[in-house]
Amino acid sequence: MDATHKAQVIDNEKKLLLAMKTNNVELLDQLLHDELLFNGPSGETATKAMDLENYRSGNINLHTVESSDLMLNMVGDDVVVAVTVEILGNYLGQEIDGKFRYLRVWKLFENNWKVIAGSVVTLSTDN
Repeated sequence: MDATHKAQVIDNEKKLLLAMKTNNVELLDQLLHDELLFNGPSGETATKAMDLENYRSGNINLHTVESSDLMLNMVGDDVVVAVTVEILGNYLGQEIDGKFRYLRVWKLFENNWKVIAGSVVTLSTDN
Protein backbone atom coordinates (compact mmCIF):
# COMPACT_ATOMS: atom_id res chain seq x y z
CA MET A 1 0.00 0.00 0.00
CA ASP A 2 1.22 3.48 -0.85
CA ALA A 3 2.48 5.01 2.42
CA THR A 4 1.07 8.43 1.54
CA HIS A 5 -2.41 7.04 0.84
CA LYS A 6 -2.29 5.00 4.03
CA ALA A 7 -1.38 8.08 6.09
CA GLN A 8 -4.12 10.12 4.41
CA VAL A 9 -6.80 7.51 5.11
CA ILE A 10 -5.69 7.09 8.74
CA ASP A 11 -5.86 10.87 9.14
CA ASN A 12 -9.35 10.92 7.61
CA GLU A 13 -10.47 8.08 9.90
CA LYS A 14 -9.43 10.24 12.87
CA LYS A 15 -11.27 13.23 11.40
CA LEU A 16 -14.37 11.12 10.82
CA LEU A 17 -14.47 9.85 14.41
CA LEU A 18 -13.92 13.38 15.73
CA ALA A 19 -16.73 14.67 13.50
CA MET A 20 -19.03 11.93 14.85
CA LYS A 21 -18.16 12.83 18.45
CA THR A 22 -18.49 16.60 18.00
CA ASN A 23 -21.55 16.54 15.72
CA ASN A 24 -19.51 18.33 13.03
CA VAL A 25 -21.94 18.05 10.12
CA GLU A 26 -19.74 20.19 7.84
CA LEU A 27 -16.77 17.83 8.25
CA LEU A 28 -18.99 14.75 7.87
CA ASP A 29 -20.32 16.26 4.64
CA GLN A 30 -16.75 16.59 3.34
CA LEU A 31 -15.74 13.03 4.29
CA LEU A 32 -18.83 11.14 3.12
CA HIS A 33 -19.52 10.64 -0.59
CA ASP A 34 -22.91 11.85 -1.83
CA GLU A 35 -23.81 8.30 -2.94
CA LEU A 36 -22.78 6.64 0.35
CA LEU A 37 -24.64 3.53 1.45
CA PHE A 38 -24.15 2.41 5.05
CA ASN A 39 -25.62 -0.68 6.72
CA GLY A 40 -26.33 -0.32 10.42
CA PRO A 41 -26.23 -3.02 13.10
CA SER A 42 -29.93 -3.86 12.62
CA GLY A 43 -29.57 -4.26 8.87
CA GLU A 44 -31.02 -0.87 7.97
CA THR A 45 -29.39 1.00 5.09
CA ALA A 46 -28.72 4.72 5.46
CA THR A 47 -27.69 7.29 2.89
CA LYS A 48 -25.41 10.27 3.42
CA ALA A 49 -28.44 12.58 3.54
CA MET A 50 -30.08 10.44 6.24
CA ASP A 51 -26.88 10.30 8.30
CA LEU A 52 -26.27 14.05 8.11
CA GLU A 53 -29.89 14.80 9.05
CA ASN A 54 -29.59 12.60 12.16
CA TYR A 55 -26.54 14.59 13.27
CA ARG A 56 -28.13 17.96 12.35
CA SER A 57 -31.32 17.21 14.28
CA GLY A 58 -29.51 15.98 17.40
CA ASN A 59 -30.77 12.40 16.96
CA ILE A 60 -27.14 11.32 17.32
CA ASN A 61 -25.25 12.61 20.35
CA LEU A 62 -22.02 10.76 21.17
CA HIS A 63 -19.87 11.40 24.26
CA THR A 64 -17.16 8.78 23.73
CA VAL A 65 -15.81 7.64 20.36
CA GLU A 66 -12.51 5.75 20.75
CA SER A 67 -10.97 3.52 18.10
CA SER A 68 -8.70 0.48 18.28
CA ASP A 69 -7.66 -2.51 16.15
CA LEU A 70 -7.43 -0.54 12.89
CA MET A 71 -6.72 -2.61 9.76
CA LEU A 72 -6.29 -1.23 6.23
CA ASN A 73 -6.16 -2.96 2.85
CA MET A 74 -5.67 -1.27 -0.49
CA VAL A 75 -7.84 -2.77 -3.24
CA GLY A 76 -7.02 -1.14 -6.55
CA ASP A 77 -7.39 2.57 -5.90
CA ASP A 78 -9.67 2.11 -2.88
CA VAL A 79 -8.86 1.55 0.78
CA VAL A 80 -10.89 -0.78 2.99
CA VAL A 81 -10.74 -0.02 6.71
CA ALA A 82 -11.88 -2.26 9.57
CA VAL A 83 -11.82 -0.64 13.00
CA THR A 84 -13.26 -1.28 16.45
CA VAL A 85 -14.90 1.76 18.03
CA GLU A 86 -16.05 2.14 21.62
CA ILE A 87 -19.10 4.41 21.70
CA LEU A 88 -21.01 5.98 24.57
CA GLY A 89 -23.91 8.28 23.81
CA ASN A 90 -27.42 8.44 22.40
CA TYR A 91 -28.61 7.27 18.99
CA LEU A 92 -32.20 7.84 17.88
CA GLY A 93 -33.43 8.02 21.47
CA GLN A 94 -31.57 4.93 22.69
CA GLU A 95 -28.53 4.92 24.94
CA ILE A 96 -25.43 3.35 23.42
CA ASP A 97 -22.60 1.90 25.49
CA GLY A 98 -20.58 -0.70 23.67
CA LYS A 99 -18.00 -1.74 21.13
CA PHE A 100 -18.70 -1.82 17.43
CA ARG A 101 -16.76 -3.05 14.40
CA TYR A 102 -16.93 -0.70 11.43
CA LEU A 103 -16.02 -1.54 7.86
CA ARG A 104 -15.55 1.45 5.55
CA VAL A 105 -14.49 1.81 1.93
CA TRP A 106 -12.56 5.00 1.12
CA LYS A 107 -12.15 6.22 -2.47
CA LEU A 108 -9.97 9.07 -3.73
CA PHE A 109 -11.84 11.81 -5.63
CA GLU A 110 -9.76 14.75 -6.92
CA ASN A 111 -7.26 14.52 -4.02
CA ASN A 112 -10.01 14.03 -1.41
CA TRP A 113 -10.67 10.67 0.25
CA LYS A 114 -14.38 9.96 0.81
CA VAL A 115 -16.29 7.08 2.36
CA ILE A 116 -18.35 5.42 -0.38
CA ALA A 117 -19.68 2.45 1.62
CA GLY A 118 -19.72 1.13 5.15
CA SER A 119 -21.29 -1.10 7.75
CA VAL A 120 -21.21 -1.66 11.48
CA VAL A 121 -21.86 -4.64 13.74
CA THR A 122 -22.21 -4.71 17.50
CA LEU A 123 -19.37 -6.50 19.31
CA SER A 124 -20.59 -6.00 22.87
CA THR A 125 -22.89 -3.87 24.98
CA ASP A 126 -22.84 -3.02 28.64
CA ASN A 127 -26.62 -2.58 28.94
